[in-house]
Amino acid sequence: QVRLVESGGGLVQAGGSLSVSCSASGVFFSINAMAWYRQAPGKQRELVAAITSGGRTNYADSVKGRFTISRDNAKNTVYLQMNSLKPEDTAVYYCNAQVLTLGEYDYWGQGTQVTVSS
Repeated sequence: QVRLVESGGGLVQAGGSLSVSCSASGVFFSINAMAWYRQAPGKQRELVAAITSGGRTNYADSVKGRFTISRDNAKNTVYLQMNSLKPEDTAVYYCNAQVLTLGEYDYWGQGTQVTVSS
């Protein structure tokens, strides 16, 4: 059983910064890509940022230059540093990981709330 546990998030004023992290635990061979998604009320879940096991990253246009995704492969942990936050960044942020066990499967964290006040 693989678990993704998120931490961080919370409430911040516009222009502020927050960070979230997500650690994978359980029995598996390796973790390939890891990513952060978000879902605002009434909207579809969208990709925020992703990072491969080799460190290649990609970002949604809406967060480029403000958010930074990183990972520590030894700790099976992915981070998202969020700067210059805007009210439209308010959402539940979900961690996603492509985990190699007997096959490759997608796993999701439980979500963590990020609220940016204006």
